[in-house]
Amino acid sequence: MSKPEKIIDDLLSGTIDRQEAIRQLEPLADLGFAQLDLNRSSRLGYPEVIFGEGKTKEQLVDIISVLIERDTSLLVTRVEPAKAEFVLGLVPEVIFHEKAEVLSWKKTEEKQQQMDPISIITAGTSDQKVAEEAAVTIEHFDFPVRRFYDIGVAGLHRLIGKISEIRKSSVIIVIAGMDGVLPSLVGGLVDRPIIAVPTQVGYGASFKGLAPLLTMLNSCSPGVTVVNIDNGFGAAYAAIRIAKVN
Repeated sequence: MSKPEKIIDDLLSGTIDRQEAIRQLEPLADLGFAQLDLNRSSRLGYPEVIFGEGKTKEQLVDIISVLIERDTSLLVTRVEPAKAEFVLGLVPEVIFHEKAEVLSWKKTEEKQQQMDPISIITAGTSDQKVAEEAAVTIEHFDFPVRRFYDIGVAGLHRLIGKISEIRKSSVIIVIAGMDGVLPSLVGGLVDRPIIAVPTQVGYGASFKGLAPLLTMLNSCSPGVTVVNIDNGFGAAYAAIRIAKVN
């Protein structure tokens, strides 16, 4: 049952009154500094995800409080630990995923999708923050995820040793900095959709992720999709939309 259908049923059964039904059906919550899209899940299947970077800790509390009041599943990415500590002090029911720097909350835990997992591969341990942003996002939306960390091309045997497991994935997210060649290599070994994520990991000539980004955009493996530098969330969101229709 969709959220609007539940609200209508609650109104007809007398669980809520007309004014409360109208409030819950409002498409936006105007906080002055932000316009929260409350009906996005009805349109897209998933609620709005909040980009935490650049917002004050007080603004994050206001946003999170409204979403919890509306029983809206929430995910806030790019939250510094100091801001997260402030938020948790006022809204203790929220969970902070420290490695991913993500805040999350759900009213109830939904049953996980029964399907092959979405796999996340990283070239190195230093790519793990971006990988965890992706993993937490996937898990939040109730899709199974499997992690394969630190199996980059500098030690090719590490990837080859895991390839039979990786081939059982529904979608594969490949995260790499440095030369950024890992998605091309994986793309030549598996038949599943691949989403490549360049990271800022590397020395000076990597130009803060530009070098791996260009490598991935010029991949010789056909069909590799590329998202922006360090965009673990974007890769995860794309992956769940692909997995949902398969």
